[in-house]
Amino acid sequence: MAETTTSWNTTIILSTALKNHTISRMLMAQQHRIRFSETVEKGALIFPLSGNAFLLVDLQNHLEPSEESELIKRIDIFSQVHRNSFLLFYLPFSGKRGLQILSDIQCRFFHTKVRILPVRNNNEVLNGMLTIAKATSKSHMDSICFRMSLAQAHIVESSGVWEFLKGTLSWASD
Repeated sequence: MAETTTSWNTTIILSTALKNHTISRMLMAQQHRIRFSETVEKGALIFPLSGNAFLLVDLQNHLEPSEESELIKRIDIFSQVHRNSFLLFYLPFSGKRGLQILSDIQCRFFHTKVRILPVRNNNEVLNGMLTIAKATSKSHMDSICFRMSLAQAHIVESSGVWEFLKGTLSWASD
């Protein structure tokens, strides 16, 4: 994932379960405004200005089969509450059991709006979240759309095919 710059700061709502987590310390170090809430799902990080919510699921301990159904319920509720929901599956070691759980959950939520991002370390968690949140925030989305339209106009103007079509159209109108 692309590196994000620390010059972009936003407000982030974190579940109180993440209060002592490395991710919260990393976000604070980048000068983001952090608000902790007991009312959000355990492991959730919400970016109100971009409308994105992330659920950090740690598969490092390899869930027991009985805990898998509880995880499915949590994900289901999370995806119903948040319209732009992302699951961050923390898999530092790609063990067979962890990959099987990830595969099962991907199959289970394939038809839903939930997007699943496997991550291996806290830097990937942070960079993935901040990249998505920044790209979908209103101010940056407007800037991206403007730059895309400029790039499109430049491509059309400098296209050899476009010049050929202009010549063909002027020949046909004569």
